[in-house]
Amino acid sequence: MVEVYRTNVEQSEHANALLLQFNKLFPCYEVNFDLDDCDRILRVESNSTAIEVQEIISVLQDYGFSAEVLV
Repeated sequence: MVEVYRTNVEQSEHANALLLQFNKLFPCYEVNFDLDDCDRILRVESNSTAIEVQEIISVLQDYGFSAEVLV
């Protein structure tokens, strides 16, 4: 399963800090950012469990960022 989010994360330092947090909270997910994309994409992939969409968004919001699922 893959979920793709539009974010407002602009700096690689912020993306790296968020990736560390995601790895702690969701070790079974593969998570990466594409900050070069105009939507500053966050891509989350899981082969073993369903992706907790609202939890991903909540983590970003806790750090002062926004995210929405791209459909």
